[in-house]
Amino acid sequence: MSANTLLEKLSVVIPVYNEPDWIVESVGALVASARAARWPVEIVVVDDGSTDETPKRLDDLREQHGITVVSQSNAGRFEARRAGIAKATGEQILLLDSRVIVDTGSLTFLREQFRAHPDRMVWNGHINLASEHNPYAGFMAGLVKIPWRRYCANPRLMSFGIEEFDLFPKGTGFFCAPREVLEAASDAFVSLFDDVRFASDDTGVLRWIAERHRIFLAPEFSATYHGRDSFKKFVGQSYFRGTTFVDSYLASPGPARNGLFAAFGLGLLGLGVAAKRPKTAVALAAAGSAAAGVAVTRFGATKAEARAVAQLTPVFAAGFGAGAVRGLVMALRARLRR
Repeated sequence: MSANTLLEKLSVVIPVYNEPDWIVESVGALVASARAARWPVEIVVVDDGSTDETPKRLDDLREQHGITVVSQSNAGRFEARRAGIAKATGEQILLLDSRVIVDTGSLTFLREQFRAHPDRMVWNGHINLASEHNPYAGFMAGLVKIPWRRYCANPRLMSFGIEEFDLFPKGTGFFCAPREVLEAASDAFVSLFDDVRFASDDTGVLRWIAERHRIFLAPEFSATYHGRDSFKKFVGQSYFRGTTFVDSYLASPGPARNGLFAAFGLGLLGLGVAAKRPKTAVALAAAGSAAAGVAVTRFGATKAEARAVAQLTPVFAAGFGAGAVRGLVMALRARLRR
């Protein structure tokens, strides 16, 4: 595949579920970035069974920007992306989430990279979390700086393969690769769960890709993610992430799986201490949260992010732990059925 083929057209696939406001902002920013890059884009939005005003907004966007809309019953983000890739016609696919707002210069940078370095085919976007007035997003922004400190402490053009997979930022919320790579990775993906709506729709796919291609990232290929902004949504997201984390790493040896097992061990120990010495358990949780807040500042977290980590770690740990237990139960049930 030549660089000229990649530059002919960029197809962008956006799954959406009940995000009427964010999908409008996401598509608008994408169009602006494509115009700045003078790069023709095809935008395919997959409505994954939305029940609010999202379909109406998509009709408006179709008239305004000529986007393609694919509608399906709710099947989860993984299947929504597969439907979008199947509908797209470009040889280079950009996966984008509805809450991700592409920076204006990002597609210009990516196009220049394709021109100058046609061997750099696979790109993971640099994600900035909008955390200034959102402590829940600030928590997530601070927390990831520990495992991904190699990049987060000094963001710059870098790449990683399967050997360093757990040590770098990654996700399919802003990810670009040739169509044939994404299709092959999606076809090879097998979840530990029967219900793919709860599957880790990015880690397994990206792991397959990292075994075969270097994945590049740079702060110039960037976007801003707007996370959940309420306590209830934060708890729900923590619970869901605990479940998907099991699907991501239970069958994959490495630091992340070791961390999962260690977390279960600490959780069981904490429950034992809480049952016998509740005051001691509270004091230990507070000390651990404070230590986590201090730790993330060493790897680039802002004061607001560090404060959010210190305050919300117990809530996240409880929700994530409960979700992980659910994930283990789901994986066991699926294994017994198979």
